[in-house]
Amino acid sequence: MTRPLAVIVLAAGLGTRTKVRFPKVLLPLCGKTLLGTVLDEVAGLGPDSVVVVLHHQKQAVEATLAGRDGLTVVDQGEPRGTGHAVQVAMEALAGFEGDVMVCYGDMPLLRTETFAALRESIGDSAGSVLTAFMDDPTGLGRILRNEEDRFLGIREQKDCSEAEDAIDEINVGIVCYDAGKLRTALGKLSDDNAQGEFYLTDVVEHLLADGETVETLVLDDPDEALGVNSLVQLSQARVVMQDRILEEHLLNGVMIEDPITTFIDHGVTIGRNTRILPCTVIRSGVVIGEDCEVGPFTHLRVGAELRDKAEVGNFVEMKKSVLGEGAKAKHLTYLGDARIGRKANIGAGTITANYDGENKHPTVIGDGAFIGSGTVIVAPSTVGDRALVGAGAIVRKGSEIGADEVWVGLPAKLLKRREGSGS
Repeated sequence: MTRPLAVIVLAAGLGTRTKVRFPKVLLPLCGKTLLGTVLDEVAGLGPDSVVVVLHHQKQAVEATLAGRDGLTVVDQGEPRGTGHAVQVAMEALAGFEGDVMVCYGDMPLLRTETFAALRESIGDSAGSVLTAFMDDPTGLGRILRNEEDRFLGIREQKDCSEAEDAIDEINVGIVCYDAGKLRTALGKLSDDNAQGEFYLTDVVEHLLADGETVETLVLDDPDEALGVNSLVQLSQARVVMQDRILEEHLLNGVMIEDPITTFIDHGVTIGRNTRILPCTVIRSGVVIGEDCEVGPFTHLRVGAELRDKAEVGNFVEMKKSVLGEGAKAKHLTYLGDARIGRKANIGAGTITANYDGENKHPTVIGDGAFIGSGTVIVAPSTVGDRALVGAGAIVRKGSEIGADEVWVGLPAKLLKRREGSGS
């Protein structure tokens, strides 16, 4: 029977090195926050409890957690180190027996599989520590081992001897311990140090001193060890995460012509055989069908949906709009709060003027409709099936263009019905 699992996510810091005015864990990363990314990966473990430790701008961070089930949020109070944060979290886990994993809200590249492997590596030991080999371990705690390669502890760089400083295996900071043994070790922590703080890394020292065994797991992918302490590191994390997202779509049959200039967030659905052309931005929540073409220089925002075989092209922006099967909007167009039917053609320079300064309004364009170049449709308005709007027309607010009707002019008015319409 699998032991119960509790996860503690440390997210109390402000992150002054980012130089932004909001908590570091709320920095955006490919459509999520840093903390949201970590929590999503942790959720993949199916934990029995998740405790998030907050403090700086607690209300702002907590507001982003609304709708997430099974979270317990605790306030660390005045932060006094990572060991102190875990002590506070363990108070919320009073009586819990099982495994306790500790991770950080600013380490978004760790995968669910890595967390699971760390837990599995414990075996019959008191716990396990995640490590990685780094080309440049500067500033990071070193992993100490004996001649038999047994783990002996963690040495912070400032305390390293010359030989220890040359070690390239580092402490990632992610640990998983038996809850009872963790409680005992936490009770022995001291703040008798230069920083006056309680360090989580000292837990290892106390466990080993008590004769316990602590295992280690070496990361296969050192990129996962990246923590975000600055906007420079955020940009580095974004490159790694973006590559992962693009690779997933490529492996699912999406033809991304130039991954270097293509930006796709988490939470985007794209069907097979769809082509994504260069310099395209696709935000979280967008749905694209099969056999579509997107780009180049296209921006698809939240709520955009392309049905199968739809096409959007150069400098087209969509938000909260549906482009029907086989419909096209190929040039210089804004589609906001619009619903566009099958095989409709949206001419170059078309604008759906959906915002009146206070509210957004819908535009409905029917199947097979043709919207001429340079048209402005002021919402709310309706364009019927197979209707034609002439180039340069201004369709006034509240217009209802019937099926097969031809409207032209400034403002647009009924000119005639299309030939062959059957009327």
